[in-house]
Amino acid sequence: MSAGAFAQAAHASEFSADIVSRDAAGTAIGAVAKLYVRNHMVRIEAPDAAAGFFLINGDAGTAQFVRPAQQLFMDASQSSRLTQIFVPVDAKEPCRQWQAAASNAGVAGAAGEWRCERTEEEIIDGRRAVQFRVSSPVSPSSRRWIDSDLEFPVKLLASDGTTIALENIRVEAQPANRFTIPPAFRNFDPRALIERVKRSDAWVDP
Repeated sequence: MSAGAFAQAAHASEFSADIVSRDAAGTAIGAVAKLYVRNHMVRIEAPDAAAGFFLINGDAGTAQFVRPAQQLFMDASQSSRLTQIFVPVDAKEPCRQWQAAASNAGVAGAAGEWRCERTEEEIIDGRRAVQFRVSSPVSPSSRRWIDSDLEFPVKLLASDGTTIALENIRVEAQPANRFTIPPAFRNFDPRALIERVKRSDAWVDP
């Protein structure tokens, strides 16, 4: 194996890409988001959440939103659909991870039956990908593609013809600190805040 080929193999699970949404005609809609992956860690920087970034831990099955300016992080919940699609998956049976991501986000009905039917291999943005037909209680049937080498979702085609896909994939080493939350950052729990307010004199029962 050449040095270049070895380097590519060593960093196959480390890459970056653009997340692009397109309408049924193929026209880009909305602003482009950025995605970074290092092993089973995923960082998503979305324009509609410019105050911070999403951090997904594939091994722990968590998705958090980090706000650097406030030195806070919190459960991402349903704040972005992207954290339910672009997660590390088992390339042979990806439904388990997609279902877990939806359940962690608190999506109603996510605990129901999910089915992922493998269909065929295709070339997506110049890379080999396996197509799955996905059905679940939380959304109409969709088609999703997983990159065969990266073992990561690269495209979703919704029933209305719109797509969300990774484009301009760059296989390259990613700095570890891009996927860590500094120890000084505090975990902000809105539920705990509500409970504290309820115990205060300012709370009025509805």
